[in-house]
Amino acid sequence: MYFFGKSATAVIDYLTTSTGLGDWIQKFRNSWLGFFFTFAGIILWLILMLFYFSLFKYMWLIVGSPVFAYLSEKTESIIEGNEFPFNFKQLIKDCWRGTKLALRNTLWQTIYLIGLSLLTLVPVFGWVTPLIALFAECYYYGFSMIDYSCERHKLPASKSIQYISHHRGLAIGNGLVFYSLHAILFIGWIFAPAYAVIAATLSLYKVNPD
Repeated sequence: MYFFGKSATAVIDYLTTSTGLGDWIQKFRNSWLGFFFTFAGIILWLILMLFYFSLFKYMWLIVGSPVFAYLSEKTESIIEGNEFPFNFKQLIKDCWRGTKLALRNTLWQTIYLIGLSLLTLVPVFGWVTPLIALFAECYYYGFSMIDYSCERHKLPASKSIQYISHHRGLAIGNGLVFYSLHAILFIGWIFAPAYAVIAATLSLYKVNPD
């Protein structure tokens, strides 16, 4: 997070210098104009931090996909009282699907965050962009966790995307609690991913995507 913060500051400094925006603001000597652009810089910094954290998160989703797929299957087996036989081929299939969806979500979230970064320059309205970015972040994280159950219910990726988009509240709620757990130092960081996939499995088991 330290290096994320330093690089985000460097990006903003580069944009301010290369576009001549800093000199332009100084020329007007308007305190309100300076305030608005300073605040916009803070908002942009927050969005960049969310973007960096998103990239880190998706790397973790890809690396941890075998564990997440196993946790989701184990949770459902405990609920139903049945032990699913271990299938290495199915596990690899689940991991590959999780990786593809993580890459897809990375692309879409990057597009949204670029658009939100441009909106930070709009006074007042741009100030709510970090909140929008946070909800988008939560949605895509919950999306990835819910899809493990969709895969086990034999839903193709296209149907899974359609189903989860119709249950955005479920995905956002899953991601919000995941983020909240990170407020608990060390313990929250360890249990947050496990919580997310188990909670997603329990939630989807009640809804039943079939």
